[in-house]
Amino acid sequence: MTIVKGVDELLNSTSREDGVRWWASGLRFECVGCGRCCRGEPGAIFFTPEEGEQIRASLGLREDEFLKTYVTGKWGRPSFVERRNGDCVFYNAERSRCAIYSIRPAQCALFPFWPSVLESGAEWHWHTKNCPGMDRGHLYNSEEVRELLKRSPFQDL
Repeated sequence: MTIVKGVDELLNSTSREDGVRWWASGLRFECVGCGRCCRGEPGAIFFTPEEGEQIRASLGLREDEFLKTYVTGKWGRPSFVERRNGDCVFYNAERSRCAIYSIRPAQCALFPFWPSVLESGAEWHWHTKNCPGMDRGHLYNSEEVRELLKRSPFQDL
């Protein structure tokens, strides 16, 4: 298991001797709606209690129904269950979209601006092999990247 820098450590550290973060000139990203971040491999989709409550309410479920149907604790804290093929339970394959997109957890909305992905240029580059929206589209300047990192509800994403 790789130990990932937390958000605070990542924001306060530099990756070069001259004190410049590797993403100092910005990063390009544009979601192309491919759904690759929602499907295919095992992984945890964490959510905060507030996010869980909002999703539960929007689905019109009682708490026990929501927990039984959509939530697992196998990753050490509440996350959404996955289908046998690794897809998120909320991924709609017919539409190639998230069924709860407008209220999806911050973890989903912030990808690829996670601490683990931004830990190094090599880590970012590795993720570009699976995400066709990385390194294209909107240029997020260094300050925007920092602000996105600060929005992460989980230090170890």
